[in-house]
Amino acid sequence: MANDKAKKVAGALKKGSGRKATRVHTKVHFYKPNTLKLARAPKVLTKSVKALPKMDSFAILKFPLTTESAMKKIEDNNTLVFIVDLKSNKRQIKEAVSKMYQIKAEKVNTLIRPDGTKKAYVKLTPDYEALDVANRIGII
Repeated sequence: MANDKAKKVAGALKKGSGRKATRVHTKVHFYKPNTLKLARAPKVLTKSVKALPKMDSFAILKFPLTTESAMKKIEDNNTLVFIVDLKSNKRQIKEAVSKMYQIKAEKVNTLIRPDGTKKAYVKLTPDYEALDVANRIGII
């Protein structure tokens, strides 16, 4: 008798009783269960080639200014004046000037002109002469 009962219980455990237990809800609101979230494993590349940086030295520095006031800055303040890209910042301008003209800038001041372009005043370190650099560039 006990053996028959044990066999019956073992059989029920193997296949399942066929009844699903109802869950007791303890909260008023239903929260969606956390399911398995797999990481993406794309079969095709979205981009075939890596994009090159858009802001290189040539894009940052557009052209040097050759107005009278700019010439005065070159002679008196050891400062070069450039029109630069609107999105460039002072660090980028300083780096671009040093890369293109092999000079060291002490500091860079910028302003946005009424016509919407950005002007940069690049003050050179005392060991570089703005007049010599201007001659080398071809401003004077």
